[in-house]
Amino acid sequence: MIRRREFIVLLGGAASWPLAARAQQGERMRRVGALMNLATDDPMGQVRVAAFVQGLQAAGWWDGRNVRIDTRWAGADPANYRKYAAELIALGPDVVLASTTAAVAQLQQASRTVPIVFVGAIDPVGSGLVTSMARPGGNVTGFVIFEYALAAKWLELLKEIAPGVRRATLLFGPDTSPYYPVFLREFGAGLAPLALEVSATAVRDEAEIEATITAFARGSASGLIAAPDAVVNTRRRLIMSLAERHRLPAIYGFRRFVTEGGLISYGPDSIDIVRRSASYVDRILRGEKPADLPVQAPTKYELAINLRTAKALGLDVPATLIATADEVIE
Repeated sequence: MIRRREFIVLLGGAASWPLAARAQQGERMRRVGALMNLATDDPMGQVRVAAFVQGLQAAGWWDGRNVRIDTRWAGADPANYRKYAAELIALGPDVVLASTTAAVAQLQQASRTVPIVFVGAIDPVGSGLVTSMARPGGNVTGFVIFEYALAAKWLELLKEIAPGVRRATLLFGPDTSPYYPVFLREFGAGLAPLALEVSATAVRDEAEIEATITAFARGSASGLIAAPDAVVNTRRRLIMSLAERHRLPAIYGFRRFVTEGGLISYGPDSIDIVRRSASYVDRILRGEKPADLPVQAPTKYELAINLRTAKALGLDVPATLIATADEVIE
């Protein structure tokens, strides 16, 4: 006997068979590559890929029926970006989804003709990925995840939740975030009214992260800014653990940090961006060119606060800040 829930699932699947069959009739199996910046077992990466697959399904593309999705996980390793970019291009994809600027750069080196849709790129014009936001040109387009103006917002929020902070350092991966000097310029523009001294610290692995945070914590009134970077994302648990150990207020770019124990985050809804990217992949599979699809900016931003972490740090979070948060963990 089939239980009721199983029957409903089977019935739902059967309802989609005619649509899938029609899509396959007279149409070759399409191939989509995905070069992700996180590790295979990272929950954040798995959620993003699931959102992308759901977006494709909504557009009529089903993995294993009318499209094949080949996913590779770079894990913030520059060597993996090069290796997997070449590997995916060799498979002859119709389009490739690329997570972060570093992934796009390696894919472009492997091919200037295979269409590429990026998610998580920063300053695509300044990085040379596209000619312009409105008319990308070439074989690349996509969705920007961070704009430089957010740097000033991170500073404001860090100061608001931890007024005693007088110095902060930006952690970033130099091999995967070549755009960090521009962030520093944005920092400089907003420092005067905040009375903050800001520096940047390059980190490539766990050892450098631990040494950097430990050394920085020896100074008084210190805080951290975790750059929106693959190195930081893949080592986020270590960074949050060190911030807790050394009682350092820290702000992050993704809500996931806060749900996993970080103090505060502000940034775009990364899942929404990945889901939206499926619409561009769909349009390219149906014949449109990346050169004609404008680069899009984030449309949804999230502020998240972890009150448990704030309490552990001895911080009294202002009620006005709590009221404006999209998620508050108590």
